[in-house]
Amino acid sequence: MDTGQGSVRVAAILAVWLAVAAAGCAPAKLAEGRVQSALVGAGLSDSNASCMAERMTDRLSIGQLKRLQALQGPKRGLMDYVATVKRLGDSELLGVTTSAAALCATGFAREKKR
Repeated sequence: MDTGQGSVRVAAILAVWLAVAAAGCAPAKLAEGRVQSALVGAGLSDSNASCMAERMTDRLSIGQLKRLQALQGPKRGLMDYVATVKRLGDSELLGVTTSAAALCATGFAREKKR
């Protein structure tokens, strides 16, 4: 094989690798809208749900996000929601939810304007 073919092959492998890496990030961003809807469905306000979903999708696995999606219920406040998440027994999920709720409720974090 000459070096020209080797360079083309390396470039092709690199392009495929970058496409796979970029696709790995896409599910979390696509999930943000679904997480926001699930948070609203679980009783949180639209503004808190939007703010929290942005943080949670960046920090949680798809499996963890699906567990949150199952927490549908009547209208409730942030503390009730955090208590419900605590019952799931996932310390990472609880930590991310608690920090997102605190940042969003206090106004230290705001949803990004789209």
